[in-house]
Amino acid sequence: MNARKDTIDFGFEQVRTADKQARVKQVFDSVARDYDRMNDAMSLGIHRIWKDMAITKLNPQPGERLLDVAGGTGDIARRFIRAANMVRERRGGAAASAVILDINDEMLLAGIDPVKDAGLDLTRVCANAQRLPFEDGQFDAVTIAYGIRNVTDRMAALREFHRVLKPGGRLGVLEFSTPPEPLIRRFYDAYSFAVIPRLGERIAGDRDSYQYLVESIRRFPKQEQFAQMMREAGFARVDYADYSAGVSAFHTGWKIA
Repeated sequence: MNARKDTIDFGFEQVRTADKQARVKQVFDSVARDYDRMNDAMSLGIHRIWKDMAITKLNPQPGERLLDVAGGTGDIARRFIRAANMVRERRGGAAASAVILDINDEMLLAGIDPVKDAGLDLTRVCANAQRLPFEDGQFDAVTIAYGIRNVTDRMAALREFHRVLKPGGRLGVLEFSTPPEPLIRRFYDAYSFAVIPRLGERIAGDRDSYQYLVESIRRFPKQEQFAQMMREAGFARVDYADYSAGVSAFHTGWKIA
């Protein structure tokens, strides 16, 4: 957040803090219909591998309850339940379940797929990550994939994630990050700014929203900075793994008590 408490970054632009949430909602209202297609185009499909790697790290178990924040597409929630069910087939236990939470109703609607959702215990809730509508200690795991950088008050959201986790529960944050190798970073920057907004214009008819998404990645804290934020929010055993040389990173932390 900017040193002045009344402004905050919205990509490279500075806006009133009170206005950011509405501006982000406009972005995702615009891109919701084409969100999955754009993810495939922007990452050449690699985002699917990153998500699979994150789920493997989370190690879902039978009977666990997941909260997937900013999870409108349902990608992470479905992967979590299916991974838990694979374990269940081997050793039994209850079915896993997931709550998909998103501040944007258009994203939640776009994510509904009767075929993909069939047989999965999924609930969808429209709510703010900074004020989760759940009692303390309700979830075994909380995830947020490519959404934390759009949250206005990230520390408030992290504290909420900690609050709703059961003792022993874990948080997984998958987010675009900063490649530590300068050469890779320069190539990534060149690709992002030259290609992604053009893809947004061609596929989704919206260049401006994808220009914001590229800029928002550059404003997001580097890996160790974000890890420290998680520690300050109360998480223990905080760690992260770089994916694709740091283009994406998966942060994990545990609620000990």
